[in-house]
Amino acid sequence: MGVEENLKSLSTKEEENKNRNPNLKEEGDYDTTLPSPKKGIMEQPHQPEHLWTFWFDNPSAKSKHATWGSSMRAIYTFSTVEQFWSLYNNIHHPSKLAVGADFHCFKYKIEPKWEDPVCANGGKWSVTFHRGKSDRCWLYTLLALIGEQFRYGDEICGAVVNVRGRQEKIALWTKNATNETAQISIGKQWKELLGHKETIGFIFHEDAKRERGAKNRYTV
Repeated sequence: MGVEENLKSLSTKEEENKNRNPNLKEEGDYDTTLPSPKKGIMEQPHQPEHLWTFWFDNPSAKSKHATWGSSMRAIYTFSTVEQFWSLYNNIHHPSKLAVGADFHCFKYKIEPKWEDPVCANGGKWSVTFHRGKSDRCWLYTLLALIGEQFRYGDEICGAVVNVRGRQEKIALWTKNATNETAQISIGKQWKELLGHKETIGFIFHEDAKRERGAKNRYTV
């Protein structure tokens, strides 16, 4: 079952669960970075500061002649930590996605496109992994986003994992590329959260639009 089918199924199940008891949580395998459900305990859902939306660009729907991003779809917006874990534990992680897939998690109402007004003047930090090796860092990145762990959290737009034949790349998108202080802080903090030792670079979206293989403006 693909990402879109999984999320549609989960959406249906969630509506059914709401009719039964909206606050009852089930047992599962959870990371302790964010509050996790405990069996049989009745309590209010944990709500992050922002709503977040998962977007999926299905490689089978892409066409060489289509406009970039035209096959991208917003597939689920979650508003609680419990919803996040339900989604995360029931969809494919990057190592299981098809080659060519792009999976995004962005703040609600921000589209993961250069053309989006919030993203237009921004840029991105990127980390590259061998094929099948980005799952842990993808989860850590999502937890950092949802848990508002960045000192310059208002600068964050979202994150994307790109799955390709020989590698996977996670990119962290930000709003104001020229705000060097904020970007350097975000890059350093992200590296620390991931436990990444190698140098990473920041590319301005404006540079990437003008030329393929744009150079890094910042590195940490």
